[in-house]
Amino acid sequence: MKILVTGGAGFIGSHFVDRLLRRDDVEHVTVLDALTYAGNLANLEVAVSTGRCEFVHGNILDAQLTGGLVARHDAVVHFAAESHVDRSLVDAGRFISTNVAGTHTLLEAARRAGVSRFVHISTDEVYGSLETGAATEQWPLAPSIPYAASKAASDMVARSFFETYGVPVCITRSSNNYGPRQHPEKVIPRFVSSLLQGRAVTVHGDGGHQRNWLHVEDNCAGIELVLDHGVPGEVYNIGGGHDLTTNQLATLLLGILGADRVMLRHVPDRTANDLRYAMDWSKIAHLGYRPAHDLGASLAATVAWYRANPGFWQHAAPLAADLTPAEV
Repeated sequence: MKILVTGGAGFIGSHFVDRLLRRDDVEHVTVLDALTYAGNLANLEVAVSTGRCEFVHGNILDAQLTGGLVARHDAVVHFAAESHVDRSLVDAGRFISTNVAGTHTLLEAARRAGVSRFVHISTDEVYGSLETGAATEQWPLAPSIPYAASKAASDMVARSFFETYGVPVCITRSSNNYGPRQHPEKVIPRFVSSLLQGRAVTVHGDGGHQRNWLHVEDNCAGIELVLDHGVPGEVYNIGGGHDLTTNQLATLLLGILGADRVMLRHVPDRTANDLRYAMDWSKIAHLGYRPAHDLGASLAATVAWYRANPGFWQHAAPLAADLTPAEV
C-alpha cells in the first residue's frame, strides 16, 4: 500500500506513521503537514530515515496539492486539524476553515482519485458532556465548543461523501491521548514541563472534570484496525479504559515527579468546560481492539521521556503559556 497521512508531523500522526512503517505491506508513506506550531519535523526523523517516508510541506486547503497527492496513494489517513480547545475560543474561524473546509478538500480529492480507504480522525468531544452513561457511535452529536463543533461538522461532511459518492470513509473518535512528543499546550505535557521547571500547575474550577485517558500507541492500534478492517460508512469509538478527574490526574503526576501539592493551584473554570466525556468502545473491540498500556506505568514512562528531552518542550512552552491554563 501507498498511504497519505495528513498531519503526520504532529503528535498522534507521527506515532501512526512510525507504526505504518513497521509493516511489510506498506510500500510508501507520504506525510502532508502545514507545520503549524504543533507540527515538528523532528517527530519524523526515524520515519524519513527508513527511505520509505516522504514529507511534503503544505496545507490541506490547497486543492491542487491535495489532488495530486491523493491520486498517488491507495489510502488516506486524515489527522490534520486545529485541535487546541483554548485556541478555538479565541479564533473559531481558523478551526472551521481547517477542520471543515480542509476535510472537504481532501474528500473531494479522494472522490476524484477513487481511493480504496479514507480514515477520518475525530474526537469524543463531538458527543458533548454526559451526566451518566457512555456514548455509542449512534449517540447524538452535541458539541459545546468551537473545536468540537468543527470536528462534528467535518465528521458529517465525511459521512456525506460515503452516502452520496461512495467514498470508502471510516471515522474514528478517540478519547484524550497522552504519550511522548505531545505539544505542551495539552494538559499532561504542560503539567510535566511546568513541574520540571519548578512552576506550579493550574487546574480549572474544582478539578472535577472527567476524561478517559488513552495512550497514543493504543489509539494508533485502533486506527490501524479501522484502516485494515473497518466497514466503510461506519464510526468507531476508541477508548482507553482509564477515567480520571483533573484532580486525580494531577495527583498522579505530582507523585511521579515527587512534587508537593502546594504546586497545584485552582483557577476559574474555562468557558463551556464539559464536565464529563465517556464513550462505549465495544464496537471496535469486535475488530480485536484492546488497549494494552497500563496507566500508571505509561504515565511514568511519558514523564521520563519529557525529562530526557527538554529540547522538545522548552521552545514550545512559551507558546502554550500565552493561553489560559491547561485544559482537559
